[in-house]
Amino acid sequence: MINYIWFSQSHLYLLLLPLSWLYGLVTWLIRISYLQGWRASWRSPIPIVIVGNLTVGGNGKTPVVIWLVKQLRKRGLRIGVVTRGYGGKSSNYPIILTMQTTTKQVGDEPILIFQRTGVPVAVSPNRSAAVQSLLNMHSLDLVIMDDGLQHYALQRDFELVVIDALHRFGNGWWLPAGPMREREGRLTSVNAIIINGGYARSEEISMQLQASKAVNLVTGEQRPVQELIQVIAMAGIGYPLRFFLMLKQLGVTTQKEYQFADHQNYSLKQLLPLASKQQSLLMTEKDAVKCRTFAKSYWWYLPVDAQLASPQAEKLLMTISLLCN
Repeated sequence: MINYIWFSQSHLYLLLLPLSWLYGLVTWLIRISYLQGWRASWRSPIPIVIVGNLTVGGNGKTPVVIWLVKQLRKRGLRIGVVTRGYGGKSSNYPIILTMQTTTKQVGDEPILIFQRTGVPVAVSPNRSAAVQSLLNMHSLDLVIMDDGLQHYALQRDFELVVIDALHRFGNGWWLPAGPMREREGRLTSVNAIIINGGYARSEEISMQLQASKAVNLVTGEQRPVQELIQVIAMAGIGYPLRFFLMLKQLGVTTQKEYQFADHQNYSLKQLLPLASKQQSLLMTEKDAVKCRTFAKSYWWYLPVDAQLASPQAEKLLMTISLLCN
């Protein structure tokens, strides 16, 4: 229902406008308090790059973070990643990820970034403390923060915003009448804008999510996704329909599709009824990191990689690299 209000021509959002004005006022005051120096913000001794968004929901930030880490490491830079760890709960923060860290402790996205890149990853609601914990343990040139555009307690050297081309900003209103954390005007103060899918304007960088082969959760076998039999698809991401649409574009016919909440925690009891042994349960990589400990042999996930348009991508990487000089 809420997505219908945000992304359709419905006028039901008018009922929520008083709460949106309150949200907008509070967020504006928070930002101004840091910009004016009324509240203290911490400056890291090394550059901080924010990969954030203006809206709630999945815009493709995590694939951009992974892409940035890999590309900057090719340029010889030592990179660390900091994130809030949505969906995880721990009695102690910050947490520096290891192979024993679980999604229950830190959520799904930090685990995914750690597994895909191998770089140091720190999780904490206090992002400054997370950066300091990384610097205490590792010699780094730059830290990338997954989300946190609105976390002004940590000063930043570069702000990159990812926008979902399919939805953009919906009706443009603050939460809860619309999907906005900050209004569109905030884009005038960021350093770069990436458009996930669809048409990119002249000042924006176009990005596409490119799927690779499906991977078996138990054996690690890789197989063209089109070869999977009787596919049952599931997705617990910001916009599950994006995953299902990708499968259709790849020529995959799904027998059934299941949508779950973003950062959904799963159990064997919950997922076992979705597909039989004669079928293929296909999920996102973000879902898969939460299912490995109880996965079945007919469960698969589909990794995706960010592909950014050149020469804008090269210019972006050059600009960020120069922060370390």
